[in-house]
Amino acid sequence: MSRSVLVIEDDRDIAQLVKIHLEELHCRVKLAHDGIVGLAEAESGAFNLIILDLMLPGIDGLEVTRRLRAKTNYTPLLMLTAKSTELDRVLGLEMGADDYLTKPFSVLELTARVKAIFRRMDKLAGALPPATGKIFEAGLLRIDNECRSVFIEGKAVELTAKEFDLLLFFAQNPGRVYSREHLLNRVWGYSHSGYEHTVNSHINRLRAKIERDPSDPQFVQTVWGVGYKFNEQLKKGQA
Repeated sequence: MSRSVLVIEDDRDIAQLVKIHLEELHCRVKLAHDGIVGLAEAESGAFNLIILDLMLPGIDGLEVTRRLRAKTNYTPLLMLTAKSTELDRVLGLEMGADDYLTKPFSVLELTARVKAIFRRMDKLAGALPPATGKIFEAGLLRIDNECRSVFIEGKAVELTAKEFDLLLFFAQNPGRVYSREHLLNRVWGYSHSGYEHTVNSHINRLRAKIERDPSDPQFVQTVWGVGYKFNEQLKKGQA
């Protein structure tokens, strides 16, 4: 299967090297050498993967990631970074990167990471339970699965693609408790040991958007010592 990959990397030698080896995986590769051009390409084209350098002219990789993750269309991101501190890795993952690779990296590791992301995305396509209806309602919450829209008391709520996937997954499984690791596997499609706090960050942001009082959540609730669940006591309906 041919995949389309966007490589945003200002070092042209590295970009060309990545392109050559991705083409050996039968990928169609497009190159961009700064953050502004790369972001425009990412927003205008349909890609199966974006490989993104952290340090870019124009707009850095974290800002590119932030803007892309604010969109509803979800594309996997593999972040390249010359920095090796845990803080940089955590920042990239918290902003929405699916994986990271620290420079200098081996070509074998790069291709292995790329193939792993493709496998995870293929698995994820069948991982989420099928929607039993186009509209899901619970209390003041309304989810339109087909349009990927969320409303609270009739007012539209802007969610990122991953926030929507997380909320829909919870809403389709009311009352069932999920650990952070389980949510990584089911919603993100991968298990990144040591980074389960990524789930916490997404849930905190989701609560800030949908809960009347995020400190006393009515929709996505914490089960202390175990994980999270969607409140099964809410009146729910599907159409």
